[in-house]
Amino acid sequence: MPFAGNYVISRLAVAAFLCSQSLTAQSSALPNSFEGTVNAKALMARGVVAYNAGNDSLALILFRQAAGLGDVDAMMYLGVMDGSGRGVNVDYRAAMGWFKKAADAGNSQAMCNIGLLHLQGLGTPQSDSEAMSWFRKAATSGNAEATFNVGVLYRDGLGVSANYPEAMRWFRRAAGLGDAPAANAIGVLYQQGLGVLVDYAESMSWYRRAAEAGNETAMYNIGVLFEEGLGVVRDRDQAIAWYRKAAAAGNEPAKSALKSLEIKN
Repeated sequence: MPFAGNYVISRLAVAAFLCSQSLTAQSSALPNSFEGTVNAKALMARGVVAYNAGNDSLALILFRQAAGLGDVDAMMYLGVMDGSGRGVNVDYRAAMGWFKKAADAGNSQAMCNIGLLHLQGLGTPQSDSEAMSWFRKAATSGNAEATFNVGVLYRDGLGVSANYPEAMRWFRRAAGLGDAPAANAIGVLYQQGLGVLVDYAESMSWYRRAAEAGNETAMYNIGVLFEEGLGVVRDRDQAIAWYRKAAAAGNEPAKSALKSLEIKN
């Protein structure tokens, strides 16, 4: 039974900016020097409500107004909307433009998203080395997703020579920042013996950590260890239980594994 290693790097993301509670308008009684900030926050609050309600045309208007006032969160939303085709035709070049404006303002998720566009050649020539450069910039700012992505590039030899120990170092750093895919990736390295000795107990420990954080790939991988008896006593019931958890979360390999076990039964 094959394991899964979370090879797909995350899509364009707004990250924490979906939390509208932090975007409430401030009092209009503030001094005039704060007027632009107050207006931008008020526009953002209304824009997020429209975005969450699926009113993309209104959200675009409000985010553009807020971005014109220098609001970085609005730039992020506009980049994601252009990149995912929400309310507009997909336009990766426009998305790149908004992400670069946000990145210039120090936004680490924007830096990560720029790396994703370079990695996939969307709106810009494909370049693994450029992707690595942007992921590193974002990782330096503490972005967990970008830190994980640096590890992926080292693991897969994209833009750099494949280096499993270096990949492990970045995955550990990302896991320390709470990144569940990174914890799963560490488990894969231990399971396959990539850059480390094969250690199924360590692998299980990292898979459980990722699974507890909701990572469906790790749930599937735990099922594999139980089905194959790797580092644990072979336990078909436990394997089925974990495959069911992963399948419920949408994991396709887990769904296939369940069908296979049903046929064997």
